[in-house]
Amino acid sequence: MKRRKYGLGRDPNPHQSLTYKSILSLSLHSHEVPAKSLLLCSNMPVSKPAGSAVFTVKPTNLAVEVGHKAEFLAETGKLGVKVKWQKDGKDLQKGARYSTSTKGKSHCLVISNVTINDAGSYTLVAGTTKSPFKLSIKEPVQSPDEKTPAEPGPASEPDVLSPVKEERDRPQALAGLFLDKIENAHVVVGGDHLFTAKVDGSKLSTRPQVKWFKGKWMDLSSKAGKHLQFKETFDRNTKIYTFEMRMIKVKEMYSGKYRCELSHKGTMDSCSFDVSITAPVGEEMDIRKAFKRVGKETEEDAGELDFSALLKKREKKVEEPSEPDVDIWEILKNAKPSEFEKIAFEYGITDLRGLLKRLKKMKPQVKSEVITKKLEPAYQVDKGGRIRFEIEVADPNVEIKWLKNGKPINLSGRIAMESIGARRMLTLNKCILGDDAAFEVVVGEERCATELFVREPLVLIVTPLDDQTVTVEERVEFECEVSEEGAAIRWEKDGVEISSENTFKYRMKKIGKKVNLIINEASKEDAGHYKVITNGGESIAELVVQEQQLEVIQGIADLTVKAEDDAEFTCEVSNEKVTGKWLKNGIEVVPSGRIKLIHKGRIHKLVIEKVRPEDEGDYTFIPDGYAFSLSAKLNMLEVKIEYVPKQEPPKIHLDCHGKQSENSITVVAGNKLRLNVPITGEPPPTVIWSKGEQVLSDTEGRVFLENQKDSSALTIEGAERDDEATYKICVQNPSGEDNATLFIKVVDVPDPPKSPQISELGEDCCTVSWEAPNYDGGMPITGYILERKKMKSHRWIKLSHNLIQETCFECKKMIEGIAYEIRVYAVNEIGMSIHGPASKPFIPLAPTSEPTHLGVDDVTDTSVTLKWRQPEKIGAGGVDWLPDRVLS
Repeated sequence: MKRRKYGLGRDPNPHQSLTYKSILSLSLHSHEVPAKSLLLCSNMPVSKPAGSAVFTVKPTNLAVEVGHKAEFLAETGKLGVKVKWQKDGKDLQKGARYSTSTKGKSHCLVISNVTINDAGSYTLVAGTTKSPFKLSIKEPVQSPDEKTPAEPGPASEPDVLSPVKEERDRPQALAGLFLDKIENAHVVVGGDHLFTAKVDGSKLSTRPQVKWFKGKWMDLSSKAGKHLQFKETFDRNTKIYTFEMRMIKVKEMYSGKYRCELSHKGTMDSCSFDVSITAPVGEEMDIRKAFKRVGKETEEDAGELDFSALLKKREKKVEEPSEPDVDIWEILKNAKPSEFEKIAFEYGITDLRGLLKRLKKMKPQVKSEVITKKLEPAYQVDKGGRIRFEIEVADPNVEIKWLKNGKPINLSGRIAMESIGARRMLTLNKCILGDDAAFEVVVGEERCATELFVREPLVLIVTPLDDQTVTVEERVEFECEVSEEGAAIRWEKDGVEISSENTFKYRMKKIGKKVNLIINEASKEDAGHYKVITNGGESIAELVVQEQQLEVIQGIADLTVKAEDDAEFTCEVSNEKVTGKWLKNGIEVVPSGRIKLIHKGRIHKLVIEKVRPEDEGDYTFIPDGYAFSLSAKLNMLEVKIEYVPKQEPPKIHLDCHGKQSENSITVVAGNKLRLNVPITGEPPPTVIWSKGEQVLSDTEGRVFLENQKDSSALTIEGAERDDEATYKICVQNPSGEDNATLFIKVVDVPDPPKSPQISELGEDCCTVSWEAPNYDGGMPITGYILERKKMKSHRWIKLSHNLIQETCFECKKMIEGIAYEIRVYAVNEIGMSIHGPASKPFIPLAPTSEPTHLGVDDVTDTSVTLKWRQPEKIGAGGVDWLPDRVLS
């Protein structure tokens, strides 16, 4: 039998605990609990078992008319449990007709204006626990005017018991799987009866499972035999399953409530019916009938034997062969307590309580004469502590034997056995967890047993858990450091314990004082709050699971090249496995000897060798499987060769196709810009470049010039914001001069926003506001990105998957009492700025609820003593008391 542990100690708040000052008795369904496994202690708090169910109230099946409202209610065992409502395995989205709400432990789903499509199977999910329920559509009830008047028939005789019979035989509302309800039955003792349940199999993919029960717990499948027979058939034409239960030669003990339960792929349905057994006139009574209950529907206890009924004169009848008489007392005395109910059902005893009272009187308590002082029922000691077991025997010379879990105990450095007169002692020093066992002392034929509980020291959280943000199918590992090696810990997700048996999803690891929870491939359902709990503390962290999004690390930029030069478009994305295609003016680019498409890791390139005029246009890269694209334009500077005389004035051949007279070129900050301008003139002209009023003459450095006989080139390595200006080129020779103006625009990421301001603090939320950056990088601001982190952590977590368009945002899903910081990024079409300064640290706080059970404890002539209980919910800010009185 699995041993249960109970801790010793006194609750510091006696008003919030339940104490027992008498012997604690346990009843674990049909399992016997020996007295030695109970710890008897005064003022012992009773706590809720760790394995309690998630749902204390589950949603029930409903049948409503079309156009009406359907409302499902459920209640969880703990506060803060996150639940999901699903239909046919898919999450329900809030909308005009679907609405969900949570208030404390209560959860509600409301479906407005029900349609036929709403009928089906629904599921309420909390962690790994699911509770299925169904919504069915019923036909509208006809009004009295629409009903067809019944034809007059012969008048029936009045039935005195008609009201009772009408209530008992009232038809039940048909459930989702049953075609017809199972009718109640009235059977005479010794007769036969057939019960039939029909199920529509046209909508079922597999055969449903059926079970027949008597009462709440008795499975009748184990009773099949001479008196109970079960049969199952399937009609392939009508697709109807038929399940039958036949009672043969029924007895009075067969009366009661029965239930047929069907299950199919997580969907369950049941139909209840009553069986009444009528005894024939003049039947001989059995002595065991004296223990049957009497009164309306057997609700009252008959008490002791009804000897007056036994002494009544009965009519004689022909004796029929019957089963041999049995001694019920002898069977019960030799049976286990867990078998009492089974024996009572088998022999038709309904007054089990009265029978057990008489059985108890028949078992005299024999006091031991060998052991005068016995062991206590249980002992408790801290790990590493010392414990002593002591008994007293009647004979000082008697030999005794100490046992641990049924095995003899051997002396060692930790274990000592002493014998002083009639006293016998067993001492355990430096107790370990292995000493948590059942101990027994044997004195001749007598035995005395007890149980020792070894309490572990408090395990503290040294290094708490950190929040994590991952993408789908990414590995997650939570790590926490505790104060003791090999400590017992418990992991929870959204308030639901994570079982160590669920190894296909979770893996728990302990290395020294570090404990880890590992999720190999995270999914969207794994998002939530994870908690590690020890007997001395706990730590909680949030896991955010995002869809795998493709990020652009480097976009493509516009190019301006000279004829016969090479053009190269390059972009870089975050996923090296992503492929894509290149388009020119909306038409896919086909590789050739001159045009090459290159994909190497995360980098995608389009290379055009010896650019021609027909290569000009808009080029676009589209990643496969993602709904966005990267675009850039290719411009070509054509060189026009003309014959000029020797004294030809200089001329600048600057041709930016499609541009205005004032040529404009845009370059992304950090990129290289090379502007090659063809010139002519005889003799070769002198070229002068100027930026605004400043003349450029450098031939080396970041901005430099390259002059040749027929061209001049301006090169800017790693363009910066200061390079944005109007550039002028002037060519001169003795025959004249020529001028051209170019405007170079440099676009960059914006400046970071200023420090955000925190306002409207709540229990788990706050409002963040900030100012736009002073410089937008030459492009409009497209949005903002917010990040949050705990003060004791180094990990920043994004608060929104999409860009925030406004300069105000409401942050949610924070933990009360934890200090946080928030910072902001600005984003434009070029990219994301560096983060701005973080906000001042802030702590989400919730107000404390009101005290309860205020009352007067004592009154004197000059004073009044008040007593109250602490509030149910105490915020992170603590609690203090401020009495207030009103004079009337």
